[in-house]
Amino acid sequence: MSLDLSPYRHLYPFESRWFTIGGHQCHYVDEGQGEPIVLVHGNPTWSFYFRSLIAGLRDRYRVIAVDHIGCGLSDKPGDDTYDYVLERRVTDLEALLDHLQLGTSLTFGLHDWGGMIGTAVALRRIDRVGRIMLFNTAAFLSPPGKPLPKRLWIIRNLTPLAAVLVRGLNAFSGLATRMACVKRLPSDVRAAYRAPYDSWSNRIATLRFVQDIPMRPTDPSFALAKWVDDNVERLRDVPALICWGDRDFVFDADFLAEWRDRLPGATVHRFPDAGHYVLEDAGDAILPLVRRFLEQHPIERTIPARMETAS
Repeated sequence: MSLDLSPYRHLYPFESRWFTIGGHQCHYVDEGQGEPIVLVHGNPTWSFYFRSLIAGLRDRYRVIAVDHIGCGLSDKPGDDTYDYVLERRVTDLEALLDHLQLGTSLTFGLHDWGGMIGTAVALRRIDRVGRIMLFNTAAFLSPPGKPLPKRLWIIRNLTPLAAVLVRGLNAFSGLATRMACVKRLPSDVRAAYRAPYDSWSNRIATLRFVQDIPMRPTDPSFALAKWVDDNVERLRDVPALICWGDRDFVFDADFLAEWRDRLPGATVHRFPDAGHYVLEDAGDAILPLVRRFLEQHPIERTIPARMETAS
């Protein structure tokens, strides 16, 4: 995507890298050396969401943050050339990891939809996973009796209205910069979040992600999400860190309780004054917790050298 990043370089000072997946250009950043940490964003964010972790960890670790197809600086194809469903997201991430030859010492950092996508990848190659970090996300179906929040229900189910609101008026990525945080984001940060989603065509993924939320067995992504739900406990022996914003109107206390049940050994830090964008509201407090977690759970495996790729 030909997005002028110059207004945001002071916030996102990372080298852009590219990998072709199914004829589409996938953007990612790959900073530092050492144990690889793979950061997977959700909707409607992009790798920009992880900028504080990228900058704060690259002195000791190799930090990779991907932009899903349709998001951030990656290509934004139409429905005629790309399936905006969970299975495609998972295979895309697997393709990138295989391309980078990251070896058997993976650490995943997951937010929002990144939880389901990244956990599916982790379960498919569980022998390569050394740690997992979770930031207001899920890798299971909605807890029993848990309805979809009304705002998401409208976007998911009222297709003509959703198209006008999300693709026409940018009601999703635009409002998220205010509703997903407790603190007021600076204007340049809000603008950077919205920048990749500046037109009807460039907002396709922000709508398709919501429409792909699996709620019923007949939904396209339900079977894969159910498989992840059924198998996530296989990660219970993997060191896990959970950093949770308590004022998240989607991933609320019920989702955190589910994580505690699925991963009882996880280290949990709650932030009462943080929302869904927990790294925005509590990033300064979270970075040292992440560094401590990584140091307390070293991975005794061979770390591959970076394979240089074209930028």
